[in-house]
Amino acid sequence: MGKVYSKFRPMTSNLSAFRFSSFVSDRLRTKYGAFLFIVSLMLFNVNCSNAQSTGNGKGEVIVMNKADFLSKIYNYEKNSSEWVYEGKRPCIIDFYADWCGPCKRVAPVMKELAAEYKGRIDIYKIDVDSERELASVFGINSIPLILFVPLEGKPQAAAGALPKATIVEQIKEFLLVRE
Repeated sequence: MGKVYSKFRPMTSNLSAFRFSSFVSDRLRTKYGAFLFIVSLMLFNVNCSNAQSTGNGKGEVIVMNKADFLSKIYNYEKNSSEWVYEGKRPCIIDFYADWCGPCKRVAPVMKELAAEYKGRIDIYKIDVDSERELASVFGINSIPLILFVPLEGKPQAAAGALPKATIVEQIKEFLLVRE
């Protein structure tokens, strides 16, 4: 049986769609088109399920920028000498980067914890690539870095991809001591 070659070439319309070359039979074109459609749906679904949530603190991990950090966590520009927590609940801050493998392993754990401790602990994440100033303020040299911030007292940091059990232990012993 001979090889079947296909070539993609742009259509002449304004759309960025492609069509198969006339070298491929109609039957093969239909099967291959259906295959590509199914694969693209699968990839879209995987990307959507891997996307990290941005929410309002109701059981979701909240993406934070510098302005959010200054208003909700600690305004180091106004008060650089003493830590003053601005939040209403204890929180966890995950300093991460999109390209970081260990950060990708921590992300679903943080999402689970946000749902489990909804209303008791706020969970935030900060992209160190887009928020370089925040990363430098905390002297972050390696990621992921997880910052545990109690209502009173100074925060504690833990570097690396911590397992869920270790994070839960830290939540119970450090963040929710008074409950």
